[in-house]
Amino acid sequence: MAHYVVGDVQGCFKELEALLKKVEFDQKKDQLIFAGDLVNRGKDSYKVLEFCINNQKSVSGVLGNHDFYLLYLIEHQKKDKSLKKVLESKNLQQYQSWLKALPLFIEIKIKDTKEIFWISHAGIPFIWSIKDAKKLSHEVQEALKNDASNLLAKMWGDTPKKWSNNLKGYKRLRTIINYFTRMRYLSEDGSLKLDLKSKTAKKGYIHWFNQTKNNLKNKENIIFGHWASIEGVTNIDNIIGLDTGCVWGNKLTAIRLEDKKIFHAKKQ
Repeated sequence: MAHYVVGDVQGCFKELEALLKKVEFDQKKDQLIFAGDLVNRGKDSYKVLEFCINNQKSVSGVLGNHDFYLLYLIEHQKKDKSLKKVLESKNLQQYQSWLKALPLFIEIKIKDTKEIFWISHAGIPFIWSIKDAKKLSHEVQEALKNDASNLLAKMWGDTPKKWSNNLKGYKRLRTIINYFTRMRYLSEDGSLKLDLKSKTAKKGYIHWFNQTKNNLKNKENIIFGHWASIEGVTNIDNIIGLDTGCVWGNKLTAIRLEDKKIFHAKKQ
């Protein structure tokens, strides 16, 4: 059995098929984990979701910002040209149910190597412990389960910029979602800089992983997607970026957790 984590697919189903063929993915014994943003921008989002709902025993993942956007469209019966085939599919409710059940954070332990992998779409900020991340992911999951319509309508916005455990209600949930799915740069006090997406930081801000790396011990790893402009490069062995910009014409990337081997499939 092997565990494969795949970066932002964003509807690039041909490349996903090519990648799974390259790694010789076996649906009967292997596990496939998506690092968020399965849909949007690419032309075959519905094929990606069909694959997921047809292989639920071997496929899981975390929610990304584009996945939240699709959930919002479904819940509030909105339209989007890039997701037209998804929104008009006879299996729309199955897509919705499957996505709503996904967490924002996953922990995977590899028995043979004793390595631990923590997966979230944008990463884990240095201001949260792993215990915090688990708890906060669960809070959003419960809100999606019990209050999806209101949550998905009120999650938009860049504020509050800084996490506080004193935050309440939808402001709290919005902030959790923003850290887990939209984070790139943070200030020294952990405030989000959501409008900065380039490779190069501005004064007063730093790549989130250059702060979080100090929290990790030997055999502890973080895997994330989301940040296409850095093409997966962190220069930190145990913080692994998997968004290599497939939807922008680059490549789709996966990692096998058992040996940390990286695989690519070029944009077709």
